[in-house]
Amino acid sequence: MSRMVSFHRMQDGTREDYQLLDESEREYARALPDNVLAALAKLDHSLEGYPLSRLGHSLQAATRARRDGADDELVAAALIHDIGDELAPYNHAEIAAGILRPYVRPEVAWIVEQHGLFQNYYYVHHFGGDRNARDKYREHPWYQACKDFCANWDQCSFDPGYPTEPLAAFEPLVRTIFSRAAHDPRYVKNPP
Repeated sequence: MSRMVSFHRMQDGTREDYQLLDESEREYARALPDNVLAALAKLDHSLEGYPLSRLGHSLQAATRARRDGADDELVAAALIHDIGDELAPYNHAEIAAGILRPYVRPEVAWIVEQHGLFQNYYYVHHFGGDRNARDKYREHPWYQACKDFCANWDQCSFDPGYPTEPLAAFEPLVRTIFSRAAHDPRYVKNPP
């Protein structure tokens, strides 16, 4: 049997208990790259109606980002921007941003968190919605970056004829980004 904490209520925990849990969490987090890759693979069997699976869409967005010369953090963002669709179809962007946030600069996490609102520009008017709702962020320093993310990599990545790289081509990137120390100041810079 593995070691176990001594408490049944967190308020009763000792320093040794919490050191044990910290060690356990760090060991568990080492599997994060594998877990992200597995979650992406699950997107290959989701959400009918599109000409590509969610995985195909995500791979195409990441391929476009990479071919446009985006940095690794933005390519990773393009790859996992819809990873939350399986469990949170109405707030998937927040889930994806939450996964990325400890490992990328704040700009990238913000772009992913807001991409759902910015994507509305392309279709929400068909349902009577305000396609310009994203303009509430017009003065935000990352507004244009999010607008470009959606225009150049997200909204256009449903093309079954586009030559898209396979998931294996992005595996080293996923392993690098999600093996970083969470909130490492070398990678995570303070927002403006």
